[in-house]
Amino acid sequence: MIVEQRTYILHTGASLRDYLAAYEGIGLPAQKPILGGFLGYFLTEFGRQNELNHFWAYADLEDRRTRRTQLAKSPQWQECLAIIRPMIMTMENKIMYPTSFSPIRSLPVSVDDAHTAFSTN
Repeated sequence: MIVEQRTYILHTGASLRDYLAAYEGIGLPAQKPILGGFLGYFLTEFGRQNELNHFWAYADLEDRRTRRTQLAKSPQWQECLAIIRPMIMTMENKIMYPTSFSPIRSLPVSVDDAHTAFSTN
């Protein structure tokens, strides 16, 4: 399994509310059935302002490539991109591999896995 971290920095004048509304209402519903493995979407509280991070799990790099190619063909995803892309100043992607002791090491990732991974106990 791999995890992709996608980090977007929005332009200073971009509306975070508008971005999130378009993504939640149009983009995420287009992505989830195609990409699978949605782990979460996060905003920064401290540090770099206007930063968004989202995480996706894939079986491997080929699985990621196949799914992202399929997503690019989605009219609903293209509709979302037309709205959000002008708001994005920079994008960065990282591919990460779990360690042998990571609570999330395989697909499918369940709610229980995510809860265990982020539990404070």
